Amino acid sequence: MDISDILVSDAVVIDLRAGSKKHVLQELARLAAGQTNLHERRIFDVLLERERLGTTGVGDGVAIPHGRIGEVDHITGLFARLKEPVDFDAVDGKPVDLLFLLLAPEQAGADHLKALSKISRLLRDKDKCEKLRGAKSADAVYAVLASGSASQAA
Repeated sequence: MDISDILVSDAVVIDLRAGSKKHVLQELARLAAGQTNLHERRIFDVLLERERLGTTGVGDGVAIPHGRIGEVDHITGLFARLKEPVDFDAVDGKPVDLLFLLLAPEQAGADHLKALSKISRLLRDKDKCEKLRGAKSADAVYAVLASGSASQAA
């Protein structure tokens, strides 16, 4: 599984403005609704429900909000870089500025976990995260995310 199987270049947003964790999730739901043709509120509710189980802020300024939605027919992602980091209740207490949203069908099972693992490995790479933070365009961010995918297959 490559990042390009999950994320299309149109699903990369840079300099997203949000003042709180809840606002970030609302903005991600709004953007994902445009990508998936699902209702924004449905996506937001699924993300909020997942956050209640435990934070998806994995540390080092990274969060991977995710959820399963019956109306989704394939695993799909959206990447956002925030204009300013926000408190996301991350495990290390650091504010978050890089987010990879992942939505999967209810029945995705192992594929959902493989996708989460792939994204987690990708965003644990400090060098790659610095490139993501320094990229000047959404296309440049996508290129960083997609580079090396084949060598990191899940």
